[in-house]
Amino acid sequence: MIKNFIISGSGGQGILSIGTVLANIFMLNDLFVSYCPCYGAEMRGGAVNCEINMSNEELLSLQNEKADYVIALNQTSLDKFINKVKKNGTIIVNSSLAKIEKTRNDIKYIFAPLTQEALKLGNIKIANSIALGILSKITDNFSIEKVKKAYEKILKNKTELIQKNIEAYLFGYNYLQERIQ
Repeated sequence: MIKNFIISGSGGQGILSIGTVLANIFMLNDLFVSYCPCYGAEMRGGAVNCEINMSNEELLSLQNEKADYVIALNQTSLDKFINKVKKNGTIIVNSSLAKIEKTRNDIKYIFAPLTQEALKLGNIKIANSIALGILSKITDNFSIEKVKKAYEKILKNKTELIQKNIEAYLFGYNYLQERIQ
């Protein structure tokens, strides 16, 4: 079983950080992982994305033409990666920064106002963790213990930031459930 993920947005949105957290979650679950960041010469505000591939057997390729799951944190990312989602795949879109518009009938869309919700939680920079929580809910393969360990590994001794990101992750994990009821 191989699953492919793309996370995309602008520099400063924590794209590479959350991709690293996701890759570490998979490694903590004893899965094979490849992580490929992609960013230009631009710094904050420039286009950034990363691809994460996960498998229960050795990976032979770092990149794939299509992804099972895409997280698009802005309009540019949505436009760029909508056609990279596999048939029957899922795209999570930050509707705070991208249009709510379904241009394909063969994929699942999840629109969530990630930036707006992050602001309500007190930190705009945790929108990425909300998205990771949503991804976790729909893939149903992350334990909260492994998620906490991954955040602790990546964010090191930044206790307050770790707690805020875990809070955002849990908010995202419960986000869909609260909207469905």
